[in-house]
Amino acid sequence: MSDIETLKQESRIFNPPAEFVKNANISGMETYKAMCAAAERDYEGFWAQLARENIAWQKPFTKTLNESEAPFYRWFEDGQLNVSYNCLDRNLQNGNAGKTAIIFEADGGQVTKVTYKELHDKVCQFANGLKALGIKKGDRVVVYMPMSVEGVAAMQACARIGATHSVVFGGFSAKSLQERIIDAGAVAVITADEQVRGGKHLPLKSIVDEALAMGGCDTIKNVIVYKRTGANINFVAGRDKWLDDVLAGQAATCEPEWVDAEHPLFVLYTSGSTGKPKGVQHASGGYLLWAMLTMKWTFDIKPSDVFWCTADIGWVTGHTYIAYGPLAVGATQIVFEGVPTYPNAGRFWDMIQKHKASIFYTAPTAIRSLIKASDADADVHPKKYDLSSLRLLGSVGEPINPEAWMWYYKNVGNEKCPIADTFWQTETGGHMISPLPGVTPMVPGSCTLPLPGIMTAVVDETGHDMPNGQGGILVVKRPWPSMIRTIWGDPERFKKSYFPEELGGKLYLAGDGAVRNEKTGYFTITGRIDDVLNVSGHRMGTMEIESALVANPLVAEAAVVGKPDETTGEAICAFVVLKRARPTGDEAKAIAKELRDWVAKEIGPIAKPKEIRFGDNLPKTRSGKIMRRLLRVIAKGDQITQDVSTLENPAILEQLKQAQ
Repeated sequence: MSDIETLKQESRIFNPPAEFVKNANISGMETYKAMCAAAERDYEGFWAQLARENIAWQKPFTKTLNESEAPFYRWFEDGQLNVSYNCLDRNLQNGNAGKTAIIFEADGGQVTKVTYKELHDKVCQFANGLKALGIKKGDRVVVYMPMSVEGVAAMQACARIGATHSVVFGGFSAKSLQERIIDAGAVAVITADEQVRGGKHLPLKSIVDEALAMGGCDTIKNVIVYKRTGANINFVAGRDKWLDDVLAGQAATCEPEWVDAEHPLFVLYTSGSTGKPKGVQHASGGYLLWAMLTMKWTFDIKPSDVFWCTADIGWVTGHTYIAYGPLAVGATQIVFEGVPTYPNAGRFWDMIQKHKASIFYTAPTAIRSLIKASDADADVHPKKYDLSSLRLLGSVGEPINPEAWMWYYKNVGNEKCPIADTFWQTETGGHMISPLPGVTPMVPGSCTLPLPGIMTAVVDETGHDMPNGQGGILVVKRPWPSMIRTIWGDPERFKKSYFPEELGGKLYLAGDGAVRNEKTGYFTITGRIDDVLNVSGHRMGTMEIESALVANPLVAEAAVVGKPDETTGEAICAFVVLKRARPTGDEAKAIAKELRDWVAKEIGPIAKPKEIRFGDNLPKTRSGKIMRRLLRVIAKGDQITQDVSTLENPAILEQLKQAQ
């Protein structure tokens, strides 16, 4: 395989502040190297010690890792625990009962604070209510909820009784919901009358009704409805129940169901792919361990921190870094119902100022849209707010381009907050590669080094290691506790997707391209393997071209895809959002030429986009993910046949059909 070419080298380096290093949970490069060496020396011993130190086991494990049926690995399999007990009961025993667990801010700005004791009581009542409906260990429950304390409590209640939850993002359509209910064989749906986002009321219960009316959902016996807005909704007698009624009269204590470490905690369906939904199955013990360790290592969590992850519980980030990780380490966290641009684009900064957030974890797409907003309106620029409580920033969801990283570092972190640029996936359960804030000199756009115990590498298409400086395929060489266990109901697809025979059947295939720096060994993600463009024999990752475009002062955001080309095999098509109004006519042609020349200067003439299309925005899901598969369809000029119901802004698709 010809390697993926990386033509642009990032040379800026930012060291973590000395004071931060001194007080960090992992302090200094020597400590990090010693931990990595310990994992190399005795891999099972390394993980066994961490599992014993961090998790409260009802029955201690004696087997650390079972590889006999690889790639269906089992961790701590003869141990027993309960995830909800580890998140809640332990905090009642260690002095955190009166500590604020969740600061919930509603879309309209109303704030509710919930202590660990209050959350424990709510979860126990919820768990008892589920049990009273006949829901038991091993049953699957679909959670289709707005961002809320109730959403977190629903997940925790399922964990408490040993039911396996499957959270479906509140932006998904009835068809998507129906497919997931059928695939999981769910016995109940927990939902709300409506959700509120950006001042708009969006239906949830009516979408559940539509999904169930499509047929095939005969396993559903109960639909539990949280009254969020009091909207008038359809109610099916016998099947539908108000959450308040389910909780009424239930005891505020509930003995946890002790489950084996390998018991499925949740199944989460990955979004964006066509065909049958892909249910990523995670186990209880290994997943909980990694959620706790990454809170301590990557986020350097301290008892005094106010932690804020802006993700939705419908995605894995909301599972690991809202519903489980922060609670398992006794943190105070912010949970937010709304969107970053309502009532204006200063909402995030206002909330950091108001709640004294110290750790802030968000997505590059949110950062780029807020860069655009603050350029257009000085009143919502982060410098207008008191963000002095911040000590650590994080980035999640996709690689962050260097210029957005620099803006984030300077304007939000005031050049004093390390940035944890985290690489991980739904399938990995938690962070895999990330700067550790008390350890790693940072390079904008690079996720730097793997966490201790994570054995990552860059290989060619036959599984052989690539030399540093040459791009290839990112893999993980050894199993780790929080990894995907299987695809729900489809073990063959699991093996084919993640442990392909072409790579020897032993390497976990992340699906991303990467390159390691020749000097530092730092990893930079070059984009999904299927986002590698082959232009006149040159293989280039789309991420590099996107970063070059966003480095231009005119550009707020860019997404790059390939389209077939008779001359070059594949041509580069760029979709661009400017920091000003969308240009048309001759002005659009002039700016397109300027951007082509800019990319040629930044990377090289081979990387010049053949087409540039301008839009007021890019097609994104309500969680902020750019739908690149739709952009590929538009670039080719094909008809869009895929489901676009999850898009925040479907009207944008028409704008993007105009090429320059």
